[in-house]
Amino acid sequence: MSDLVKRRERIARVRRVEHVQAAGAAAAAEAQLQQLEHSAARVLDLRLSLSSEVGSMAAATLAARGELAHRLDVARFGLADAIAGARATAHTRAAERVEARIRQESADRLVERAATDAAAVAEQRMANSIRARSPRSWGGEA
Repeated sequence: MSDLVKRRERIARVRRVEHVQAAGAAAAAEAQLQQLEHSAARVLDLRLSLSSEVGSMAAATLAARGELAHRLDVARFGLADAIAGARATAHTRAAERVEARIRQESADRLVERAATDAAAVAEQRMANSIRARSPRSWGGEA
């Protein structure tokens, strides 16, 4: 195997590892986004559960519910910024994964082409090394 083929195989292995790392980073970013969206949904459910009930209620209970509702709203709005950042990160990581996959496929094609070229060169060398027999060696008259 030629040095060129070995070198390109090393590059292909590196590109495979880079793609696996990029895929892992994309999956982690997507999982983070899903977790933040789930948390926002839970906070919204908690906030909606604090809606005032019909009937009499103590002023302290009403004030506590109002304060808790306000804090849940602030937390939900804070999560909106985090979700937007996580979406942008997930989108970036997905694009990086696609780019890494393209580089991996390109490296794989280079390895295949180098191996094909090396085989063709070896075959040509073998063909050149075989000499045609001269008429004298055939046993005929010269």
